[in-house]
Formats: sequence, C-alpha cells, structure tokens
Amino acid sequence: MVAHYPLSLQWIVLPNITHFSPMFYLTGFPGLETIQHWIFIPFFFMYLVAISGNCLILVIIKTNLRLHTPMYHLLSLLAFTDLGLSVSTLPTTLGIFWFNSHHIYFGACQVQMFCIHSFSFMESAVLLVMSFDRFVAICHPLRYSVIITVQRVMRTILCVILRGPVTLIPIVVLLKAFPYCGHLILSHSFCLHQEVIHLACVDTTFNNLYGLSLVVFTVMLDLVLIALSYGFILHTVAGLASQEEQRRAFQTCTSHLCAVLVFFVPMMGLSLVHRFGKHAPPAVHILMANIYLFVPPMLNPIIYSIKTKEIRRALLKLLGLKKKVNSESWS
Repeated sequence: MVAHYPLSLQWIVLPNITHFSPMFYLTGFPGLETIQHWIFIPFFFMYLVAISGNCLILVIIKTNLRLHTPMYHLLSLLAFTDLGLSVSTLPTTLGIFWFNSHHIYFGACQVQMFCIHSFSFMESAVLLVMSFDRFVAICHPLRYSVIITVQRVMRTILCVILRGPVTLIPIVVLLKAFPYCGHLILSHSFCLHQEVIHLACVDTTFNNLYGLSLVVFTVMLDLVLIALSYGFILHTVAGLASQEEQRRAFQTCTSHLCAVLVFFVPMMGLSLVHRFGKHAPPAVHILMANIYLFVPPMLNPIIYSIKTKEIRRALLKLLGLKKKVNSESWS
C-alpha cells in the first residue's frame, strides 16, 4: 500500500561534498482522498474561528486602554501563540485539501516543524506564567500590584518567546546532517520532529534524548508547576469564609483552567500515542495530532470571550451590539 505513494528524492552534489535533500510526502487522511474536500469543511471552520477569534482578542486588548494590564498582556500573548500555531499548519493543510499537493521540500518541512514546536512550547510557558498570575491574585491579592508589574510581565514575555526557538535550534538544525532512506512518508498534513527523525538512516540517539529531555524539562515541568499553583489556589479558596467568596475567587481562574485542559490533555494523549501506541491504527495518530494542533487555538478565544466579562463586553462593543453591552452592565 505504501509503495503506491508518489515520491521524489533529490541529490545535490557539490565538490567533495554530497548533500541529501529529501522531499517528503504528507499523507493527510490516507484512504479518504475521494472525500477530502468534504473533510476540509470542519478544518476550514476551525481555521476561521481560530484566526478570526485570536485576531479579535488582539485587537480588543490593543484598542481598549482599560485592558492594558499584566493579565491581559499575557492573554494577548496566548492569542498570538494560538494564531502562530494555526498559521504554521495552514499552508500544507490547505495544499493537501484544495490543491492535492502532498510533497514538501526538506527545508520547508524544517521551517514548519520549527514553528509548530516553538509555538507549542511558547503556549505551555504562557499558561504557566498565567497560572502564577492567578496564584498571586488569589493567594496574595494585596501584593499583586507590587509583584506583577508591567515591566516584569514584559521581561517574562520576552523569555517566553525566546525559550522555544532557542532550545529547538540544535535538534532542528541537526536534522539537515542526517541521510534519509526508505519511503519518506509522513502520516500527517504537516511536519513533526518525532515523525521525521524516524525516517533517518543513522543513529539518532542524541535527537531522541534531547527531544525527550526538552519535553520533560519544559512542557512537563510547566504542567507540574501549573498543578502546584492550582493546589495553592484551591487551598486558599477553601479557606475563605463564605461560599460566595469562594465562587468569585475561583471564577477568576475558570478561563485559564479550561485553556490548560484544552492544551495539555491532547498533548499528553499525542505523546502517549507516539511513545506506546506504535501498533495503534494510523487513524488514531492522525486524530490525536489534529486535535492537539487545531482544537486549542479554536477553543481558547471562545473560552475567554464567554468566561471573561471585560473581553465579552469589548467584543460586543466592537461588533456594534451596544444595547447588549448596556443591558449587561445594568445586570
């Protein structure tokens, strides 16, 4: 079945040096080629919601001076990250579904996987910083304005932006030095490092160990610290006098908690499938990868638009629904 896939390889020969520059084949949804135009309809909807929703949040925060606070600066960074994640997968997904273009050059594949993994690590870091923001707001409300300042948030944002790309450069660049052989077929509509590395013909122990260490000491560590933050938050909320105070305090975390679950649950599922589900049907790998990359950027703007009153009011005002805004402000 695999042998029927069209694929081409290119040899680039320079004096005394031979470089192997493969062209990979992106399968998309194998076996469903006849209905791939219909399959693209939900993908188009997810792209539309993700790109327009996150752009709206960025515009709302940029144009509303009342939202120029540390919490909303972090929310704008989350929206930017989701936007980058959506745009990273758009070219190849669009090419497969609309133009039946399955091939991708190695250089383009490198750039795409670098962007996808960078924005994924960035989103994990953003959610960690947002959890610390909520921890300080609930557990140390009187010191919030002293601890969480705009200057500190801006410095943190810079570190968050740089963490992913800087740590990913070694393993992504090293892929260029590997020769690739066999059927160069990737099982998704985009490039992921954990798939490309399996196609190399040489020992890839360094990439495997470095990649695993990177996930453990960034994403998994972020998740552990987020869980610790919420442990302290729950302890503080449980100590409040009335149930109304408890409800109000925890309500400020619901949007962030939903964003954490939407991002980390699919990521953990995808990691488990790649590590332990080698004999699982290909459809399982494809489904988990698509959920991980497409669902969080789509749901995050919806979650924050529904659960965050300031964003909801600003969105209604931006859309010209002033009557609803006024009626909500009286309720």
